[in-house]
Amino acid sequence: MKKPELLVPAGDLEKLRTAILYGADAVYTGVEGLSLRAQQAEMTTAELAEGVRVAHEQGVKVYAAINILARNSDLAVVREKVGELAEIGVDGVILSDPGVLALVRRVAPRLAVHLSTQASTTNTEAVRFWRGQGVSRIVLARELDLAEIAAIARDVPEVELEIFIHGAMCLAYSGRCLLSSYLTGRSANRGECTHPCRWEYVLTERTRPDEPLILTEDRRYSYLLSSKDLRMIEYLPEVLAAGVSSLKIEGRMKTVYYVAVVTRTYRWALDAACQDPEGYRCAPEWLAELDKVSNRGYTTGFYLKHKGEAFAGLNTERSYRQTYGLAGTVLQYLPEEGKILVALRNQLNAGDETELLLPEATLAIDSTTMTDEDGHLLAAGHNSYRVYFQVDRPVPAGAVLRRRLAGT
Repeated sequence: MKKPELLVPAGDLEKLRTAILYGADAVYTGVEGLSLRAQQAEMTTAELAEGVRVAHEQGVKVYAAINILARNSDLAVVREKVGELAEIGVDGVILSDPGVLALVRRVAPRLAVHLSTQASTTNTEAVRFWRGQGVSRIVLARELDLAEIAAIARDVPEVELEIFIHGAMCLAYSGRCLLSSYLTGRSANRGECTHPCRWEYVLTERTRPDEPLILTEDRRYSYLLSSKDLRMIEYLPEVLAAGVSSLKIEGRMKTVYYVAVVTRTYRWALDAACQDPEGYRCAPEWLAELDKVSNRGYTTGFYLKHKGEAFAGLNTERSYRQTYGLAGTVLQYLPEEGKILVALRNQLNAGDETELLLPEATLAIDSTTMTDEDGHLLAAGHNSYRVYFQVDRPVPAGAVLRRRLAGT
């Protein structure tokens, strides 16, 4: 069994470095103006060039998303950007538009092409068709179950297959949603989604506008269009048996903290599953870790339909669940003093439950020992503060410090 790559979102250079530190085999990021995420989750050509340099030094691949549904006004930009991407050495581009594919094959014929899940590839003949167009990897539609995925992998072994294993889910078919465009004029298919599926809705009858139907028994509003988040860590042997080449984590818009926790947890789990698929057991601490990032509850999506389990991913919670958040990131380890210098990103009070996330372990940090640069103890630190903590081992730059949120 070939070990699949762990593919991690990198919305900016900091997240790219974080993904690499915590165990990514590959990262994917948006290209400025051409991906399906907002501008804060896209990189300029210069940023991408630096990201490729940093990643390749660590043996990590970089894939660039140019997956908008392009209009004529976009084509000149596509031509320009594709040439730049080839020049800086990205390991592949992710796209869904046949016109964009044609331009890539014309401008940079040696550049590897990955077909986005937006293309809704659900069968063997479609995979063969796209292979004939020069596509080397296909991100299969999220609506397939593991048995269907395994059948495609057996039928077309020469094409790499990629599937999502963790992250936010869209209830629109393969993510091709029109709600945002209809309600706000901002198109999800051009990277401007306002996520109206996360808004609160009630059902009303025309002649009774003041009598909304509440669909939940405990009197809460229902998110009629909102899915729970995907989580497949408990079923990694079944995922591996399907024969896919890449396991993808969703979240280019998520925080550095999310990238660190989810990457590290799936790195541990994937290594364990590949080493002993039959003996694999999902450790309770891995599930606990994934509960410590913002989430909407978890589901296995459509993957387990072949076991008689229908999609049960509707979320009836009023908001995201979150128990821990980012406190700061490590700037420097000072071995002579046994200290780390941390750039705080949120308020941290002396006495807050605080943990340092290393690639291989989690260290409890005594926040009452927090000092400023002159060695004075601090009762509280705020965003942009540079503070010190004592540690008993080396710590890499970029390591994440987290704190338990008040009231959780």
